[in-house]
Amino acid sequence: MVVNEIFHSIQGEGTLAGTPSVFVRLSGCPIHCKWCDTQYAWDANEGEEIPIPEIVNKIIQWPCRFVVITGGEPMVNPQLPELTVALKERNKHITIETSGINFIAGLACDLMSISPKLSNSVQPGGVNPALQYLSSLKQLVRRYPYQLKFVVDSADDLPEIQQTLKQIGGVSAEKVMLMPQAKRMDELIAKSPMVAQMCKETGFLFCQRLHILLYDGEKGK
Repeated sequence: MVVNEIFHSIQGEGTLAGTPSVFVRLSGCPIHCKWCDTQYAWDANEGEEIPIPEIVNKIIQWPCRFVVITGGEPMVNPQLPELTVALKERNKHITIETSGINFIAGLACDLMSISPKLSNSVQPGGVNPALQYLSSLKQLVRRYPYQLKFVVDSADDLPEIQQTLKQIGGVSAEKVMLMPQAKRMDELIAKSPMVAQMCKETGFLFCQRLHILLYDGEKGK
């Protein structure tokens, strides 16, 4: 499979924020969000073709149990089940970071970290992209341990978030996280109070982005 980068860092988002983890960034993403901070992984050929046993060997060089498979969009890679099974055989805790665009059965996954894309990823007031792959979202939250992370650009995003959750159905508030849209530290600090207020009003969790606070957008950190 084509790997853009493998690195050891701190999980910046979600319920495992602060956990030392090895990140495996797979190449290729069909979504192309306008605020994406990993555009260098969009191209499915931008990276190195690495056999799965070699990927595992690279990962285990660090004394770290937690592995995050990210992208790009890892759920478009047909070899993903094979990679997760190989990692689980090494007793790794596996998080998969995905937009929820696709459902794959048979994954060895401890946490499906889903970030459904709102119209703010394309243009404000446009069509809610997440509703176009609603079937996949429903299957993911019913088949895997999950968290739902929504990128918030403004308070106007809340109706879309609530619409998406209603369409998915059966999602409790403690599984939903709101995180400020930001690529750099100054943006994150500026938008955090707004998102925190939204969380107070809805009961959703505030999702910190520690990697931005720690590394301010630096690649491979």
